[in-house]
Amino acid sequence: MNIKKNILIPGKHNKPIVTDVFFTENNSPKPVLIFCHGYKGFKDWGAWNLMANAFAEAGFFFIKFNFAYNGGTPEQPIDFPDLEAFGNNNYTKELDDLKSVLDWITTNTDYKGELDLNKINLMGHSRAGGIVSITAKEDDRIKKVISLAGVSDYGNRYPISGDSELWQKEGVKYVENGRTKQQMPHFYQFYKDFKAHETRLNIKRAVSNLNKPLLIIHGDEDTSVLIEEAKNLQKWKPDSHLKIIEGANHVFGASHPWNESKMPKQLKEVVDTTVKFLK
Repeated sequence: MNIKKNILIPGKHNKPIVTDVFFTENNSPKPVLIFCHGYKGFKDWGAWNLMANAFAEAGFFFIKFNFAYNGGTPEQPIDFPDLEAFGNNNYTKELDDLKSVLDWITTNTDYKGELDLNKINLMGHSRAGGIVSITAKEDDRIKKVISLAGVSDYGNRYPISGDSELWQKEGVKYVENGRTKQQMPHFYQFYKDFKAHETRLNIKRAVSNLNKPLLIIHGDEDTSVLIEEAKNLQKWKPDSHLKIIEGANHVFGASHPWNESKMPKQLKEVVDTTVKFLK
């Protein structure tokens, strides 16, 4: 197993995108799977490293990264040392970051013999389910998409939902991180950026017009993103595949930190279902 961690990819917005790759080095071209973390997430959260290992062992060139403005830094890619950056993140920045990662891997010569660039697939957890769906709609390089506990509508979710006039007046609103107890800011730019790109950021539009295979995976005990959102996605793209994982919560049984040597069984089911879909 070849693992390279914390590679710095230049981003479009003056911050690097901290990236990991996992693959079996055998000079045989492998399909690429790029994983995007969700809201208040990061690439090393919970059991994501075990998941990355499992995909690499299944024959994929697996890439995961921190969105440049997720609140981490190159020196401290875990957790949220840079709350100013977190507050200045938005959906279009995340779309730009994913494009930067795609541009990097498709022009990279370090892994040339290991990559099958005709098979680039995207997987997004939670709010990144929308990011990967929109990107797949826009980018011909993408072959297949996996929405993992993915949202179906940015407009009715925090931080867009709520009193926008108060947000504008105060310039910022805060959410507490239940684990770190940090007060995490969302500056009003988030709302302005969403309204300026509302058509592009419409997940229903992207999924309805997506002419690529889509796998929707959701836990039936997810209280963060309700299973109805997965059913919405399937309704908008009737030829998609919906896999409901029994007993799974929003993070498929994992937590942070995850000190076990194996993935929780629900997350292993995610990997097995995805491998089958991508092969």
